[in-house]
Amino acid sequence: MLDSNLKAQLKTYLEKVTQPFEIVASLGDGAKSQEMLSLLEDITSLSDKITLRTDGNDVRRPSFALNRIGGDISLRFAGIPMGHEFTSLVLALLQVGGHPSKTAPDIIEQIRNLDGEYNFETYFSLSCQNCPDVVQALNLMAVLNPNIRHVAIDGALFQEEVTVRQVMSVPSIYLNGELFGQGRMGEEEILAKLDTGASARDAEKLSAKDAFDVLVVGGGPAGAAAAIYAARKGIRTGVAAERFGGQVLDTMAIENFISVNETEGPKLARALENHVREYDVDIMNLQRAAQLIPGSDGGLHEIKLENGGSLKAKTLILATGARWREMNVPGEQEYRGRGVAYCPHCDGPLFKGKRVAVIGGGNSGVEAAIDLAGIVAQVTLIEFDSQLRADAVLQKKLHSLPNVTVITSALTSEVLGDGKKVTGLTYKDRNSSEFHELELEGIFVQIGLLPNSDWLKGTVELTSRGEIIVDARGETSLPGIFAAGDVTTVPYKQIVIAVGEGAKASLSAFDYLIRSSVED
Repeated sequence: MLDSNLKAQLKTYLEKVTQPFEIVASLGDGAKSQEMLSLLEDITSLSDKITLRTDGNDVRRPSFALNRIGGDISLRFAGIPMGHEFTSLVLALLQVGGHPSKTAPDIIEQIRNLDGEYNFETYFSLSCQNCPDVVQALNLMAVLNPNIRHVAIDGALFQEEVTVRQVMSVPSIYLNGELFGQGRMGEEEILAKLDTGASARDAEKLSAKDAFDVLVVGGGPAGAAAAIYAARKGIRTGVAAERFGGQVLDTMAIENFISVNETEGPKLARALENHVREYDVDIMNLQRAAQLIPGSDGGLHEIKLENGGSLKAKTLILATGARWREMNVPGEQEYRGRGVAYCPHCDGPLFKGKRVAVIGGGNSGVEAAIDLAGIVAQVTLIEFDSQLRADAVLQKKLHSLPNVTVITSALTSEVLGDGKKVTGLTYKDRNSSEFHELELEGIFVQIGLLPNSDWLKGTVELTSRGEIIVDARGETSLPGIFAAGDVTTVPYKQIVIAVGEGAKASLSAFDYLIRSSVED
């Protein structure tokens, strides 16, 4: 199952196991069960502290549980955790085997103090780059607290279960049989939903912080670069981010970040955060900005947060990035996560053998259609313009696929459903003004980005599209407030450009601080 290189790497990791534990497999007669058995035999051959039993009686087959000898841990994989989930498997093996987590001590303590019974089930796909964060967070929580149980389920392998529960988006998390959440979550996000008093305590702590010299709002590439450049100047620096990594977390393949031949979004996001943590930067994650109150006459600027807390700073760098643009048609919100999706890499495997549409004929839309064509029965690509806008090489590949249909000059007007899931869509032919209906099980929206600047209306100057207007130095219309990255008017929304703009805005903020202190 594992090649020699992977075995050698895994053996090195498993040397960190200090407590014996067993793997209990529940297997069937199929090929996947044999594949799982081969994987588990490879694992147990690499450590004398891990034993394998094949007498498990779990209803999900194939699946396996990790049980600490004499312990009380309930952690199970239903499916074969390879692909993006192989790291989740390795971490689970280490943590069940007694190797300590690098999670912050206060988070670990909060997990251990949770009361009640928590039975979590997470549906993932092996191609989903967002799923490992959820799987790893809940696995760790199951290791730390005996009241927490977790099963990670490969949705592509347990299709009947996915159909019954109407799972059309991964990761989908169930708690005690009820839908708990969808999308990327870490320990902090999960705890915030479980521990209702945590938000108020957090707000109080944030409001009590001293003013920053530079406060960066946003934790994407622009925000990370700005924080590093500010901290290197030796000034008090903070980062308030809704989620560190930003839009990069939702990016699959990155092949144009100079000096890095290829990487994946979540991997780059972790590298950005690790780099920032090398410096004396106060990182405040899971903090969504709600209001900007500019300082008057050189006074402190204030950022009010959605949880009720607030932060103050001498200078601000706004780097809140952008989000997926929505169609804003009837039915889109109602069926979001129930057939309407925005990440083909994550959710595509759930639509195996089904009919789907891709909305958007740019590079992202055409790439999505190409990827999906290898999974689903039929792809219909719908483009508003009279022609596709993607690169010629992508269009050539698209038109070579037998199960792809392209419709141009079409305006999607409504998402159709039966109350539980998507059943189709209606579009208007822009040439004839006639309406047409398509029968579908899934719709993937790929029509660009919107700047995350709604909370800034009425303060800094914005364009009609909502972008923050900046000059060549990253300065906004307000003194002492700078901006960088995809939320600004700087053209070409690229990671490498955002990093440079973040550095520039930070240098400009430092220059502003120096000049302000001299004037004072």
